[in-house]
Amino acid sequence: MNDTVVKLDGLIKKYDNRPVVDGLSLEIKEGEIFGLLGPNGAGKSTTMNMICSLLKPTAGSVEVFGMDIKKDINKIKPLIGYIPQELAIYGNLKAWENVELFTSLYDIKGKELKGAIDEALDFVGLSEKRNSFAKTFSGGMKRRLNIACALGHKPKLLIFDEPTVGIDPQSRNFILEKIKAINKMGTTVIYTSHYMEEVEAICSKVAIMDNGKIVACGTKDELKNMVRKDPDEEVSLEQVFLTLTGKKLRDYVEG
Repeated sequence: MNDTVVKLDGLIKKYDNRPVVDGLSLEIKEGEIFGLLGPNGAGKSTTMNMICSLLKPTAGSVEVFGMDIKKDINKIKPLIGYIPQELAIYGNLKAWENVELFTSLYDIKGKELKGAIDEALDFVGLSEKRNSFAKTFSGGMKRRLNIACALGHKPKLLIFDEPTVGIDPQSRNFILEKIKAINKMGTTVIYTSHYMEEVEAICSKVAIMDNGKIVACGTKDELKNMVRKDPDEEVSLEQVFLTLTGKKLRDYVEG
């Protein structure tokens, strides 16, 4: 049985002949919370957009659940849930209407649709706000509603692209705990971030990305062992990033 959920082979995306993603190859296995760690501009979002077929690669291939994104996109789309960095909700719709809108795109109707809406809102803690307009929500609540909109059709792969940007610590912790809960229910997760502590907290495997390339990939312990000089030495992902790229990640992020 093939347990590879996502396979990227020689993936390239160029703008004005400049590579934003430059020969990316990696595999993401079923059941992982796979972290893609790197500064703004590293190519993380571009990579996620190609996995979701929102962008067409300049070269290379993308396979999702063993299917080619170019040939089998209609079969792949229902298997993916995507939470983009920019909020994808409608302020003039109520919370339940937002979830209904996105869930119904997958031909889910009637009682099944109502149940999916209720379940998604309950999961992100917004049941009591179901009849409130999204424009009245705080930043953290909008992020949670964004997640609910991606959960309604019960995807097997969830992609989170910087989902905690600009929210308070309490909302951030809530989202991270929910991601771990989603994963325990059997969903494979890809999580892009430039926050070391988030990747450290939830990811089972991590790829460090810089200038459109994968610098290193492995479990957190495997990455730390790459730079650890002594078996008892405490090493952080921040140190790993600095050693492997020659950069301090926080010098390259916004905020």
